[in-house]
Amino acid sequence: MVIAPARARRPGAGKPEADESRNDVAGCPFCAGRESATPPETFAIGPPGRPADAPGWWVRVVPNKFPAFGPWSGEGDKTGLFARRAARGRQEVVVHSPRHVRTFSNLTGREVEQVAEAWQNRASTALEQGFPYVQALVNEGRAAGASLAHSHSQLFWLEDEPPLVAQERAAQEAQGGCILCRVLAEELEQRIRIVDERDGLLLLCPFASRQPYEMVVAPRKCTRNPFEGPELAAALRLFSEGIRRLHVAEGAVPLNAWLHASGHWHLEIVPRLSVLAGLELGAGYFVNTLAPESAAGVLRGA
Repeated sequence: MVIAPARARRPGAGKPEADESRNDVAGCPFCAGRESATPPETFAIGPPGRPADAPGWWVRVVPNKFPAFGPWSGEGDKTGLFARRAARGRQEVVVHSPRHVRTFSNLTGREVEQVAEAWQNRASTALEQGFPYVQALVNEGRAAGASLAHSHSQLFWLEDEPPLVAQERAAQEAQGGCILCRVLAEELEQRIRIVDERDGLLLLCPFASRQPYEMVVAPRKCTRNPFEGPELAAALRLFSEGIRRLHVAEGAVPLNAWLHASGHWHLEIVPRLSVLAGLELGAGYFVNTLAPESAAGVLRGA
């Protein structure tokens, strides 16, 4: 990672917009009363006795209409230079609220807890159906890949750990201990990159941040399954608080967030304040125009 504040002054370096000004309420398929615009729900949280695919829900889960992973048949060819196999899995969308809320930070505390409950329920169901890993992610803003502004997350049911998660776990094993535990211990001692801490979790700007205001939420205790127990709801509350602080500092910006649910689990938040160009994609050097220590200071005061 290269910290280069002067790069922020280059021509055309303005931040992307998060599309909050778009008038996208009309026809939004995720709003209450438009349940027929989505595939039939697979899970919902709502009052007792509510019929499926009817208004009255609080959080709703539906299959993704355009999945990258699915019940594809065929084994493919798993040998040789051009080895391939079917992208088997399942892809679901978690609609966070019946209200037309555009950002996770505008959810109520109860809605955040219900999102955590939905994630945990679907992860348990995925495991029962033979998918041991669930990749949970949140995209906000068109520049971050969100096709709809209504706040939602996606759950990918996978047969194996995805590559980046497997690489993290292999690095942990190669070091003979939990790297994230060591990182958090150092961060707690230095405290210059910690933004907030509550309920046994930390919100911090990581030392090797790829983008301005990149954040991580992680439990202080080395916990390996976020889909069990109350820590996931606490992590999502801290995630919401991080986005709120980011909006105070920079206004509405697009962002991506994802849960790594293996090893010492953690939630990564990457605002899309700059565009990945040839140096990042071709050389592997990520240029960040804001030092994480400075970013944490700004967010602490927001």
